[in-house]
Parts: sequence; structure tokens; C-alpha cells
Amino acid sequence: MKKTRIGRRRRLNGDRGREPLEKEKPPFFGIIQRGERVLLRILANVQRKTIKPIIEKVIAKGTLVFTDEYESYGNLKRMGNEHKSACHSKGEYARDETGDCFYEVHVNKMEGVWSLLRSWLRPHRGI
Repeated sequence: MKKTRIGRRRRLNGDRGREPLEKEKPPFFGIIQRGERVLLRILANVQRKTIKPIIEKVIAKGTLVFTDEYESYGNLKRMGNEHKSACHSKGEYARDETGDCFYEVHVNKMEGVWSLLRSWLRPHRGI
């Protein structure tokens, strides 16, 4: 069967990538302890110097931290934490490091929080 119309392009309007607070699309930053509380912050930008004070305040040294591959998290080891990441850009969303079929390295819990927040904000047209 031949298509009679061009398919819709499903993508976000506007520029790709993260935008600063001045463009009225502020970046959100979130930390969740598995099975515990969630911390969400609106930031001016997502640079290391902006994220570092939050991490130092809420994450105890020596904590094992799971993140995606975003470069702003690159200094977590230097801050005294263990750091493991899932590389989303390579299609990796969870990793089994021990071979026991239990995927230890992932950020699925935080991704779920973002999904719920987005669906809650949608009827309000944002913040």
C-alpha cells in the first residue's frame, strides 16, 4: 500500500540541547535516593560549577552515584564519591556488571520522576 501523505515529524519545537534560564526554558536537576526522597532544582545552567554545590550539600562522600553520561558529572570521583554511568547515547540504559541478571547501573528511577513531573505539568502549561 502506498502512503498518501507525509508522516508527521515527532520532535520538540525550538533549538536542540539545553537552554539557560534566560531563554525561559530552565534546566531541571534532580537527585533521588533509591526508595527515598527526591530533590528537584531549577538551575540557571547545567555547568559543573552550578551543580557541584548541590551535590556537596546533599550527597555524603563515599556514596555510589549513578548518572547518565553527561559531562557535568565527570568530577564526582574527585569529590570523593564512587561514580557509575549508563551511556544513553550508545543505547545503554541499564548495565548488569555482575552477571546475575540484575541491572545495577541505571537511572530509571529518576527518568520515571521526570516522566511523572512532565505529565503533571502538561495541563498547567508549565510552571
